[in-house]
Amino acid sequence: MATIVRSAVTGSRMLYVTGAPDILLALCSDANNKEYNDRLTAYQNKALRTLGLAYAEICEDDVITDGKLVDTSKLKMLGIMAISDPIRPEVPAAIKECLDAGIKVKIVTGDTVGTAKEIGRQVGLWNDSDTDKNILTGVEVAAMSDDELKKRLPDVKIISRARPNDKERVVRTLKAMDEVVAVTGDGTNDAPALNAAHVGLSMGDGTAVAKEASDMTILDNSFSTISNAVMWGRSLYKNIKRFILFQMTVNVTACFIVLVGAFIGTESPLTVTQMLWVNLIMDTFAALALASLPPTHAVMKEKPRSIDEHILKGIGKPILGVGLSFAFICLAILLYFQHNNVTSLVPSQLFPLSWGHYDGVSPYELGLFFTIFVMLHFWYMFNAKAHFTRSSAFKGISWKNTRWFIIITAVIFVVQILLVEVPGLQEMFNVAAGGLGFWNWVIILAATSLVVWIGEITRPLKK
Repeated sequence: MATIVRSAVTGSRMLYVTGAPDILLALCSDANNKEYNDRLTAYQNKALRTLGLAYAEICEDDVITDGKLVDTSKLKMLGIMAISDPIRPEVPAAIKECLDAGIKVKIVTGDTVGTAKEIGRQVGLWNDSDTDKNILTGVEVAAMSDDELKKRLPDVKIISRARPNDKERVVRTLKAMDEVVAVTGDGTNDAPALNAAHVGLSMGDGTAVAKEASDMTILDNSFSTISNAVMWGRSLYKNIKRFILFQMTVNVTACFIVLVGAFIGTESPLTVTQMLWVNLIMDTFAALALASLPPTHAVMKEKPRSIDEHILKGIGKPILGVGLSFAFICLAILLYFQHNNVTSLVPSQLFPLSWGHYDGVSPYELGLFFTIFVMLHFWYMFNAKAHFTRSSAFKGISWKNTRWFIIITAVIFVVQILLVEVPGLQEMFNVAAGGLGFWNWVIILAATSLVVWIGEITRPLKK
């Protein structure tokens, strides 16, 4: 930056220039380069930002406008300022968390090589094993072809002395390599890169130009906010997949029962009002319960997913497998009810099993079937909660962390009891007056809870 003023001491026109010390040293013939370079190296090894100062006395009739270059032949070096911009205490841990999460972090800066390396070392990005293949300068980037840059970028951790167009080119090259690119910046010179990235993140105290070019602004200016955002984003995506897993499993079960029932000439055992309740559990309550699960740092130990990954990846087989298994269980129970007059699930009255003629399904048997269907999926909601882990479905359940999950599961359980036990609701939901009875509830809960216990046994065996 050049500024022209009239000196209050001599009355002469003066040109004052500030800029990168190494560039100014090359312009000033009077500078003791060795002394300045030694001082620069010492400053850079301490990760200090440096700014050079120079001046020149110019003639009254010198034209410095109309696009003409300023005459720098008379520049004299004044000195160097070293500016401390200390690393925030939380940044090294945030950088490590991002690296563990499979996120590639690169420093692209206008600072000198020495300053950039020291900053990289302090944040844990640069280590003693890194070599020249891990660092580039803006001049080197500009001299490379696109193919050469693509070969170098995977190993590069730091790009120093980068100009705005260098930053933008790096971003566009990474995007051409099918990388998902997020860029942080606070200055006007960061605007092209912020605009070119998939996600541009400006700083809260950054320039208006940077904020306008970005997609969002980090108000606290902290890199740790980025790692927290990734953790929340990954956790939310998994919660969405958990809900889809649960919802589609219920759908597969219900649709298969209705479809098979139509082929064998049997009316659907689930009435309209019962299906409304099932859909309320599936669409509303389950969404709230599974979407309210808190984020976990465990997701930061996983590899990033592909931007083209299908949302059903990892849950398609469980949806079909569990859904069809539940459907076969329910159909077997339905067929048994159709050929037997079941009045209790107590073993002494249920066994030995017999197979009589078809006599339909009584309201009492409908109540049993409806409750078994709901409770199978009630317990499966716990499996859906723990689907992406190898830990227990009950791990982490507490009033502080999973309050809504506890409330919603309690509401589903209590309302299901009310629907089959409270007069008035019994008629509305086509179940027998008098309810199911205490021991039948105990048997249903014990039998259907096997869904959870099977999950508890098989989950630790997952890859």
